[in-house]
Amino acid sequence: MEHSRIARVIIFGWDGAGNFVTGAETPHLDRLIREGTFAFDAQTVSPTISAQCWGALMHGVDPDKHGLTNDIAARETFPGDSPYPSIFRAAREADPGAKLASFCSWDPINYGIIEPAIGVHKATVELPVEEERGVPDTPQRKVAHASAIDRQLALDVASYIRSHSDVKLLFIDFDLPDAAGHQFGYNTPGQLEAIRETDDHTGIVLRALEECGMYEESLIIVVSDHGGGGERADQHGSDHPLDKTIFWGCAGPGVAPGATLESSLTITDTAAVVAHALRFAAPASWEAKLPQRLFN
Repeated sequence: MEHSRIARVIIFGWDGAGNFVTGAETPHLDRLIREGTFAFDAQTVSPTISAQCWGALMHGVDPDKHGLTNDIAARETFPGDSPYPSIFRAAREADPGAKLASFCSWDPINYGIIEPAIGVHKATVELPVEEERGVPDTPQRKVAHASAIDRQLALDVASYIRSHSDVKLLFIDFDLPDAAGHQFGYNTPGQLEAIRETDDHTGIVLRALEECGMYEESLIIVVSDHGGGGERADQHGSDHPLDKTIFWGCAGPGVAPGATLESSLTITDTAAVVAHALRFAAPASWEAKLPQRLFN
């Protein structure tokens, strides 16, 4: 498949999954691994916190430049005139008519990391928490609620795809692996089960792409923002390898299956891959670099 056949880029973000996917049952991810190129020793940025990491993916620079933290992303919108535009703003400036969308379980991505007023369809899911008199709010119930949110998000994405086959850039954030890591510990049976469920949710979206005839012309990127369990079993944020090492990969037109990616690959480089795939010039301010040998 040639690079010129890429009609869209779809990014699946598995929050908190690190590179622990290698120990989980993930048939849909395994298919993408067979069809594309994946690295399980990629690195995220420091500190290994969601806003800093997703901010690096979105804006193509390290946290000291994009300036995002979880608190900032939760209460402020990202400045539309920042010298570090997101992949969405760069795509919009390159193609004013492009259809862009972001579906996130963790809504600060939509409202604090992606710029406002640039025509991105943004969607989150809010499900009521079941309240049972006398029943404690156990870790199992919290994770089950996160799973329900991610599943509904996947169904919403699938519905969106079926009615918007011309979407150009689509980002999907599944929060369940991180929720399970905080509740049960990272790279534990409880989190690995959550990763398996996240693979199921990813499969819902992949099936919609196939049913609509969009799969073969889509560049599909799957990535985690950080791992966990480095300094504390149920936390992240440190520079420990368990926190900093992530999986990153993509499959689709022009991707050389099984290519060896350089060890310097970081989450930040995702922005350069998006620019290359959608054929727009990466902003000069980005630090992101296109991985060598990724594309034929």
